Amino acid sequence: MNILNNIKIPKKNEEFKLLLEHKNIKIMRIVSSHKLQPQEYIQDEDEWVLILKGRATLIVESKKIKLSKGDTLFIPAKSRHKIKKVKKGTVWLAIHIF
Repeated sequence: MNILNNIKIPKKNEEFKLLLEHKNIKIMRIVSSHKLQPQEYIQDEDEWVLILKGRATLIVESKKIKLSKGDTLFIPAKSRHKIKKVKKGTVWLAIHIF
């Protein structure tokens, strides 16, 4: 499987594809539209993200973080975070650790 094949850019929000769920991890591919509904996340699990294509600006615990292709970010459980801005067609790899 090639993670960059069969990508459909949603007209709004994001498309989530579960790639693997095993024991205490869940790995997802996320494809972002540039039209996102403002949403703040506070997750019970840790999350590590990698930008495979595109770029995004996040706010994590009031800190602005810019990510582009190849950049990674670890978001600890219970951290307030949201996507402030994202380029249409940005592809993320997200690993949730329970």
